[in-house]
Amino acid sequence: MSRLLLIAPVSLALAGCGILYKQPIYQGNLMEKEAVDQLRPGLSKQQVAGLLGTPSLADPFHAQRWDYAASERTNRQGDVEIKVLTLHFENDTLVRWEGEYFPEQDLELARKSMRQFGPNQPRNKDKRRR
Repeated sequence: MSRLLLIAPVSLALAGCGILYKQPIYQGNLMEKEAVDQLRPGLSKQQVAGLLGTPSLADPFHAQRWDYAASERTNRQGDVEIKVLTLHFENDTLVRWEGEYFPEQDLELARKSMRQFGPNQPRNKDKRRR
């Protein structure tokens, strides 16, 4: 009987952990605004890959289209926001692009992590208390 009384509160406490806090999750390609601003018609696939990285979605049936997808889980209910930036090529040359992306997400993540965790610097071992 005492084990049952112990197991019940522990299982309720563990089950409630998901209700209290869910960490935001970012997945996919988070691109810098400066890199996307450098896109222009006539760039080769190699130049685009140098700016944005490799696309997150590779479609073997549409080799002349690159899709950069990113998602963000924003709240406790698990709502997900998805944005896709699609680049169209002709003869391995960029022709046009359309869609959306998270333009300042990298900067925002860096600011949030600095507030939450502080600077990531090693401790000075010389300043020990005696």
